[in-house]
Amino acid sequence: MNDHLFQEQISEAEEEKYHAEVGHFQMNHEREKICGDVFLSKRIPEENRVLCVLSDGMGHGVRANVLATLTATISLNFSIEHKDASVPAGMIMKALPVCSERKISYATYTIIDISIETDTVSILEYDNPQTMILRRNRIYEPQWTKVKFKGDVKDKRVMNLKSCSFVPHIEDRIVFCSDGITQSGLGNGIAMGWGRNHLIQFVREAVEKTPNISAADLAERVVKRAAANDLHKPKDDLSCGVVYFRKPRKAILCTGPPFNPEKDNEFANILKNFNGKKIISGATTTEIIARELNRTVTNEERSDPSLPPSSKMKGIDIVTEGVLTLSKVTYMLNSIIHPNSNMPFGKGPADQICKLLLDTDEIYILVGTKINESHHDPSLPVEIEIRKVLIQRLTKVLTDKFMKVAIIKYM
Repeated sequence: MNDHLFQEQISEAEEEKYHAEVGHFQMNHEREKICGDVFLSKRIPEENRVLCVLSDGMGHGVRANVLATLTATISLNFSIEHKDASVPAGMIMKALPVCSERKISYATYTIIDISIETDTVSILEYDNPQTMILRRNRIYEPQWTKVKFKGDVKDKRVMNLKSCSFVPHIEDRIVFCSDGITQSGLGNGIAMGWGRNHLIQFVREAVEKTPNISAADLAERVVKRAAANDLHKPKDDLSCGVVYFRKPRKAILCTGPPFNPEKDNEFANILKNFNGKKIISGATTTEIIARELNRTVTNEERSDPSLPPSSKMKGIDIVTEGVLTLSKVTYMLNSIIHPNSNMPFGKGPADQICKLLLDTDEIYILVGTKINESHHDPSLPVEIEIRKVLIQRLTKVLTDKFMKVAIIKYM
C-alpha cells in the first residue's frame, strides 16, 4: 500500500456517516445446556457490508440448535452472495425441512444486511417477532412487503415471509429477537406474554436512561428482563440481537522502525496527525517518534511481571515494548470465548492495549519493516514471531472474531 492510499483511507474514515456496532445476548431454556437459537454475524470489508442472522430452531436443546445452526449458516452464506432478498429467501425455503403436521419450517430466521457503501439496511424476516427500529427514541416503522419468489406458491410459509429496507440514521438502533422474548411471562402473571409493545417500551426506557448504551449491553438487558418475566426459569430459549449506528471510534497502532530511515519523519507525522486513540509498541519505534516529534519519554512502574514496563509520552495513549507485548495481546484476544463478554482486564500493558482495541471500531496499523536481528536468535522463545506475522495474526482475530475494521500499512 502506498503512502497516499493509506492516508486516503484514514481521510475516508473521517467522512464515514456511521459505524454499525453489532451485539447480542442469549440464555438457554431452563432445563437445557445448549441454546436452541443461533446468532451469526459477519463483516465483509471489501464490500463495506455487515450481515447478522438470528435463527430460532423449533423446540429447544440440541435438536433445536442443529436446526437453527443449519438455517443461520445457509442464511448467512446465501445472503453474502445475493443482495436481492427474494433470491436467498427462495433458496432458504427450499433447503429448510418442514413440519409434516403444521406445514411450517423447523426454524425461523431474521437476516439483517447493512451496506455502508450504499447507505442501506435490508431486513428479511420469517416468523420471528417483527424487528423494531428505534430512531430518536421513537419507533420507526419501514414499509414491510411480502417476499415473492419463484417456487411453490401454495407453500403456507410464504405468508410469513417479509422484507423491508431503509436508510439508517446516526444513533438508530435495530432490535430483533426470538419469540422466547415476546412470549416471556406467559403463565407467570402476564396473560398474553410480554409482547412487542412492552418490549418496545422497555428498550425506549433503557436508551433514554443510558443514551450511549452499547449494542451488547442493550441486548443483555432485554434478555435478562425476559428471564425475569419467567421468574428466572426461561420457558424457551431467549435471544436478542442489536445493531447500533453511531460515529466510529478510531485508533492507530505504530510498531517497528521504518525500513528506510528517511521515512522516520513521515512515520511519526502519520501518528501525530491521526484523529483518534494512539498506541506505540516497540522501544526503537518509541525512540524514533520521540525524536521526530521532539517529545520526552518517561518510564512507568512494572504492572505485569511477564512484560517490560510501559512508558508515557505526551499525546500518546499507550506506549509499550513491541513483540512480547503484542504477542500477549494476540493471545489474550484469542482466549476470549465470547466476543461480547466484558473481560476484567488488569493494569498491564497488554491488558490496556486489549481494552483500547476492543473499545475501537477502526484500527489502523502502521508497521515498520526494518528487521530487529535479535528476533532471529534461536535461543529466544518460539512464540516470539517476526513482526509481520504477528500483526497478521492480530489483525485476523480483530476482524474475524470481533468484527473490527483493520487496515495495515507497511513502511
